[in-house]
Amino acid sequence: MAVSFYFDTHLYLTGAVNVVAMLHNFWEQRQAGQSNESLLLYESASSPGPPFVCYVTLPGGSCFGNYKVCDSQAEARRDAARVALMNSLVNELPCRHISPQFIAQSLQQAATHSAVNAHDSSTSIGTYSLLLHSYIGRTMLEFQEMMTVFQLLHWNGTLKALRERQCSRQSVINYYSQQGLDEYMRSSLALDWLGREQRSPGRLGEELQVAQRELVLARRRGIELRFYKEKTEILSLALSQAYIQHYLSEKFMIVTDYVECWMTGSWRL
Repeated sequence: MAVSFYFDTHLYLTGAVNVVAMLHNFWEQRQAGQSNESLLLYESASSPGPPFVCYVTLPGGSCFGNYKVCDSQAEARRDAARVALMNSLVNELPCRHISPQFIAQSLQQAATHSAVNAHDSSTSIGTYSLLLHSYIGRTMLEFQEMMTVFQLLHWNGTLKALRERQCSRQSVINYYSQQGLDEYMRSSLALDWLGREQRSPGRLGEELQVAQRELVLARRRGIELRFYKEKTEILSLALSQAYIQHYLSEKFMIVTDYVECWMTGSWRL
């Protein structure tokens, strides 16, 4: 489990501990010499009443939320900060840094569930090996931030489409490992899902419900949430675009009917 109960006990040893300030100070020192304009981002989920939900996004994009049932927004904010702080502290441990030994152990564990060659880049484990080696010396949290991009591309079907176009795994890795998850990529993914909704009406709503349930379950486990949260937001964006298109289509039909009646003289002022 990502959450360390040792830190849980330590942080709540005294009620005077301000976990929000502690998290800010931790990342302020971690990011010393860099811009702190968007050091931490807190987001409260829209809710008319309890239980309240809050998410905190760390520099780099990792996201955590409160996993306790919170009766106030302030409590949800503190709990989200506590989960993020514990994961941030654990991430500093030597065992959470990617090293040749760490990679060897990870690939050995993966190989116990598969008979494929870890040195063959055409296999899933081979791809995993390439990605791990590209992040030697960095932390697992940094690795997960990069992997979120590939998780979304896999979920969206983009990786499958690139494979069908015979793009090599190495070229795909080289390109997307350098690409951040920005508004352009989110919009592109949302457009793909908008196209699926047009071909199969109702699919977006069903997919969004599944993504929302996954986000809730992941948040209650105290794990990193960016993949689940990004999925939910991308689908919500696509659904809002679908509603706008439907509304404009209806308005266009009304205007078209009005113009046709006026030109044929079947309707007069």
